[in-house]
Order: sequence, then structure tokens, then C-alpha cells
Amino acid sequence: MLGEALAAAIVGCVVLWLVLQPLIRPAAPRPPVYEPLDPEETAKGIALTALKEIEFDRETGKLSDPDYQLLKAKYTAAALEALRQEPEAGTHRVSDDAEAMIAAKVRALRSASATTSSNTSVPPAVLPPACSSCGPRPEADAVYCSSCGRRLPLRAACDRCGTTLPPGSRYCESCGRQVAA
Repeated sequence: MLGEALAAAIVGCVVLWLVLQPLIRPAAPRPPVYEPLDPEETAKGIALTALKEIEFDRETGKLSDPDYQLLKAKYTAAALEALRQEPEAGTHRVSDDAEAMIAAKVRALRSASATTSSNTSVPPAVLPPACSSCGPRPEADAVYCSSCGRRLPLRAACDRCGTTLPPGSRYCESCGRQVAA
């Protein structure tokens, strides 16, 4: 009974410590999270939103023509000033980076297709499975055709070297071993 009371007291102290620990020792301050400004929060965004609002107010009859002209001149000047202060190099850099990435991907695809077309004998292990009615499938591990649903012919492998054998082959192209028909 004394052991049970001692165990209950220890468990109670541990639970009390776990509950009171955040109050006694507060956590270290977290670094501020970077949140980019919404376009509407920038000077340009505020001016453009104001221009849209005064245009809407004029169309609905809430704003007279002289007031509209005054506010339009004010917010147009603010929008132009905000556009002049925007860094031009940063806006073009992103599109240039995207263009460079696209150009690199195109070069890689062209060089891959050039090497594939120059190799007339593609090893069978590289060939994708082919449907008898739809042709080669993009999924290398496909069992069924993703277009028509037919079962794809299974490719056999050589017992000796493990090379994938083309359908109907009698000999392994890698090691020359005769395979079961």
C-alpha cells in the first residue's frame, strides 16, 4: 500500500510538472514568419484598387464628375509613382529564370530524343510495355492498358542475367542463353 501511494505521488508530480512547465519556463521566441505582401497592400495595389473603386462609384452614381476627376488624378499620380519606384530588375529576373529553365528542359529533351533516335537497337529492358491495340504505354510497370483496359503481355526475364526479354524471343540478347518458349 505504501508502494502504491509512492507510485501515485510520483505520477502526480510528473503530471503536475508537465502541466506547469509551459507556465514556469516559457518557450523560446519563434523567429518571425516571412509573409510576402499581398498585391493590394503595396502602394501600387492601393492606388489601383482606389482607381477601380472610384470608377465603380462613378458608374453607380455615388460620385459626381468633378469629384471623380479630382480623385482619378490623385490616385493615377500615386499609381504612377508606385510603378516608377518598383525595381525593374527583380520583375524581369523571375521571367528570365523561368525562360532559362524552360530552355534547359527543351535542350535536355532534345538531346535525349537525339540519343534515342541514334540508338537503333534499344535494349528490351528500356522499352515500355505495349498494348496490342493502343501501342506503347507511358507507365513502365503497367499490367493493364490505361486507355482500353486490356491486359498487357508480360515480359519474361532471363534466368541467368535477369535481362528483360522481348515477346517471342528464344535466346537472351545479353548472355545468349536459350530461354523457355
